[in-house]
Amino acid sequence: MSKRSEFLAGDRPDDVAFFLREDTVDDLDALEPYAEPVENGVVLVLPGENGRSAFRKATGTDPMELAQAAMDTDGTIESDLTGGVCPASDDDSNAEHAVRFVFAFAEEQNEDVGGIYAQGDVVHAYAVCDCGQRYSQKWVVGER
Repeated sequence: MSKRSEFLAGDRPDDVAFFLREDTVDDLDALEPYAEPVENGVVLVLPGENGRSAFRKATGTDPMELAQAAMDTDGTIESDLTGGVCPASDDDSNAEHAVRFVFAFAEEQNEDVGGIYAQGDVVHAYAVCDCGQRYSQKWVVGER
């Protein structure tokens, strides 16, 4: 089982995962030892702080600032973290709408919090589109 599969199954709650589209990274080959190649880029799964730091270095974006900027805009992020559907694409058909990168982390089930957190582990994913839109989606592990 790959690190990404383990992450998406809720088995790596201390790690973060992120997708980088191939044309958004200057030196994709430098990530090869750590990355899982996917159709149009790479996915990395790394331990918490190391992963946040690597994401920041690769994208120039602080992952927690991305989360704050994206959390109030619902969108669709692929369950494998490799793409999504920009919510601005309905309003602006002239702009390019392709995911540049995705950052994700998981929270373990927490019945005290309630809501979806009581149903199981929850993946939080945040995406940035070519048009600049930031958006998010969260889901209970195993329900997508």
